[in-house]
Amino acid sequence: MEVILAKTAGFCFGVRRAVETVYDQVEQNADKKIYTYGPIIHNAEVIKDMEQRGVTVLKSEQELSGLEDGIVIIRSHGVPKRICDKLNKMGISYVDATCPFVKKIHRIVMEESAKGSHIVIVGNDAHPEVEGIKGWAGTDVTVISSREEAEGFNISIEKKICVVAQTTYNYNKFKELVEILSKKGYDILVLNTICSATKERQEEAACIADRVDAMIVIGDKHSSNTQKLFEICNNACDNTYYIQTLDDLNVNQLRSVETVGVTAGASTPNNIIEEVQRYVRINF
Repeated sequence: MEVILAKTAGFCFGVRRAVETVYDQVEQNADKKIYTYGPIIHNAEVIKDMEQRGVTVLKSEQELSGLEDGIVIIRSHGVPKRICDKLNKMGISYVDATCPFVKKIHRIVMEESAKGSHIVIVGNDAHPEVEGIKGWAGTDVTVISSREEAEGFNISIEKKICVVAQTTYNYNKFKELVEILSKKGYDILVLNTICSATKERQEEAACIADRVDAMIVIGDKHSSNTQKLFEICNNACDNTYYIQTLDDLNVNQLRSVETVGVTAGASTPNNIIEEVQRYVRINF
């Protein structure tokens, strides 16, 4: 059997930076309690390892309010401005591990909002990255994730609009929704803030899925970028399987195939990717 591994599979720059930040803080501050505000990344295996090293995940703003000391690390997805303000007011030390590409969006929406623009975020309203972006965009903000929402968007024609995207959003879907908004006649500024690594990963995954008998997508079930990889691969290859670890792989599904493609989300550790790739090569 031929196994084709995507070159872009695994940790992206922002995720690697955030994970390394947590481990560095654990090593440098053995006498202090380390917290992350929300899971540092969307990968249960990584979070489990951090918890074994004494890191505690704060699951809510209420839990954050109960802290008296320690160091809080801001998750890679970022947080609303009010969380940073709260930490400063509480006098709690914190390290900002927000992905630099996400921080750039925070600056954009804050600046454009200050100019009076209505901010449109193309992305998943429930995703923590989008929640964080909204928290820097003021009150004049709309989140759009579907054709219906784009077609139904309606504000004063005199209002300027600034459109940004969740960094892990599907590039083709972003273009589709922007095209709908652009036809409405607004004075519109469109900024494609989808991470270039995300676009490359999606394009490579689609290319591989189009020429293999089966496709394996590895990543946490809560990972937005992995979910989108699965959707893209599934459109190109009917035999596409979404797994979190090797334990999730149904070996019977690969018995009759000759070529298998493997890709992984931006928050999937290399050791899990290598384990899956090695198992498939050896056993099939």
